[in-house]
Amino acid sequence: MFDLKVINSVLDQLEEERGIPREKVIDAVENALATAYKKEYGKRGQIVRAHFDIESGKTEFFQVKIVVDESRVRMEDEDTDADTQAEADETDERVRYNPEHHILLEDAKRMKKDAQLDEEIVFPLDGKDDFGRIAAQTAKQVIIQKIREAEKVSVFQEYGEREGSIVNGTVQRIERGNIYLDLGRATGILPREEQIPGERFRQGERIWAYLYSVEESSRGVFLRLSRSHSKFLQKLFEMEAPELASGTVEVKAIAREPGSRTKIAVASHDPHIDPVGSLVGQRGVRVSTVMAALNGEKIDIVEWSEDPLEFIEEALSPAKVLEVTLDEASETAVVSVSSDQQSLAIGRGGQNVRLAAKLTGWKIDIRSVQGDSIAEADGEHVVITPEEESSPSEEAAASAETTETETPEETTSPEETETTPEETQESKVATEGEEEKKEEETK
Repeated sequence: MFDLKVINSVLDQLEEERGIPREKVIDAVENALATAYKKEYGKRGQIVRAHFDIESGKTEFFQVKIVVDESRVRMEDEDTDADTQAEADETDERVRYNPEHHILLEDAKRMKKDAQLDEEIVFPLDGKDDFGRIAAQTAKQVIIQKIREAEKVSVFQEYGEREGSIVNGTVQRIERGNIYLDLGRATGILPREEQIPGERFRQGERIWAYLYSVEESSRGVFLRLSRSHSKFLQKLFEMEAPELASGTVEVKAIAREPGSRTKIAVASHDPHIDPVGSLVGQRGVRVSTVMAALNGEKIDIVEWSEDPLEFIEEALSPAKVLEVTLDEASETAVVSVSSDQQSLAIGRGGQNVRLAAKLTGWKIDIRSVQGDSIAEADGEHVVITPEEESSPSEEAAASAETTETETPEETTSPEETETTPEETQESKVATEGEEEKKEEETK
């Protein structure tokens, strides 16, 4: 009935390509044969099972009956009319006794002395090897369904172990901003909100992503991916820095604005290893590789400290801080900076102080040397105090500087050639002197 050579070849192929164990496929075949047998030769309520011998190719069929008593089932009374029977079915929670499905305890003990309630008693059935078209089609559907279920379980186990790691996939298609990646045995989805702003991918392009969730549903296994997750950046550094992967250097906190800038705080468990230098690498090669993988996202690596004063000061780098004062009641840090460091401390649009507040968990108040509040950040929002307006003299100087720089030289106008009254008087005296000198020479 079966070509064992073909069956063994299919079993090997399914196990190698889809990761489905041979036992699962054989179980699917046995379920399909039992379903076909019951469809063709069985009776209503029967439990039919099959055993397929992969060595000989023979199939044995069995009928299974459940051991019950009157506490489990309700016996039918032939003298009871249909209406009374229907009413009993509604009020009685016990199932109706079916001789093809159940066997009474006293009858089971005649066959097996130690039979117990709910135990299964097996009865052999006549072997059959020819099934009708409908039964064969039903068996085919059962095999397909069982193989899909086994493959889903295999995929869920494989990628469940890889949850929280980086995976590499090929862009399969893009639908409504969501990117579907071919990961080999499964398809992952990279939602629009988990992408880095400004990134563009094409079909067939290979990209890295962080597998943050593996979900199993009736429709299959869903792999949720992310490139904006903070853990994605950490895993990229683990691939570049062995000190981080081994646990010698630990990431304490990450504050990230995907596609723009990230601050990462690290600490070393070995006093001989510089945590910042481990992530930066020789000539910055490690951090440059991670930045390239994130399309040029800027990364600030700072050293973590148990002392909030030192940690906040480090978090505000590259700005240099004059003084940090903590108010533990409101969890606010008042930071004083000089005038030439104010722009660095705040950052473009308040990004630097906002990321520093998110990294440290403290609300940061940036103040000038005079004590004026310049910016306040709580990790999500930043309030920047407008700068004081320039004085009239400064505006005039700036205007004059601009005019002097931008106005081209012009030719002399007729008005500029006119002389003043003083110049006219001097010219008149000079002319009279020349006339008197000429008259003396004539005499």
